[in-house]
Amino acid sequence: MRYIWLIFMLLFATLLFTYWHGHQPAPTPAASPVRAVLPTSAAPTPRADSVVRFALAQRGTAYCYAGSTPATGFDCSGFVRYVFGRFGLDVPHSTTLLIGVGRPVPRAQARPGDIVVFTGTAEGSTTPGHAGIVISALGELPLRFVHASSAKKESGVKVSEVEGTGYERRFMEVRRVL
Repeated sequence: MRYIWLIFMLLFATLLFTYWHGHQPAPTPAASPVRAVLPTSAAPTPRADSVVRFALAQRGTAYCYAGSTPATGFDCSGFVRYVFGRFGLDVPHSTTLLIGVGRPVPRAQARPGDIVVFTGTAEGSTTPGHAGIVISALGELPLRFVHASSAKKESGVKVSEVEGTGYERRFMEVRRVL
């Protein structure tokens, strides 16, 4: 009788094991940062020109912490997200995450539609804290970008330059997403 009971338990365990492993959902991959498809040519794409035109059309929109629409105002990453979202690119509403989208390119190779990322304003900061969209042509200096600024003077969406300003000290990286 003991052997029959043991065989019954093994059979039951086998059936349970088979059922359990046959009905578990497949594991889902961990979420990864947004990665855009990247063109290989060095010339700005028509889409990049459209992105820049649309971004520049937002000049004068108010700054609003965590803002992401023209109606409420923008913070820097909300502005970048809004502009790229208009063209079907889902980029994060977080400067910390923006530094992970697309691929890095040297500052000298920045072109219209690239994302430029800076550290925060705190002295000695080494983490991303501000972002904008490059509007300068490839190789043009100073590097100009459009962004939502929280500066006490002239806050809101505006155009600024990197070279010869505080942004030069805070510059971190240019990211290509188009």
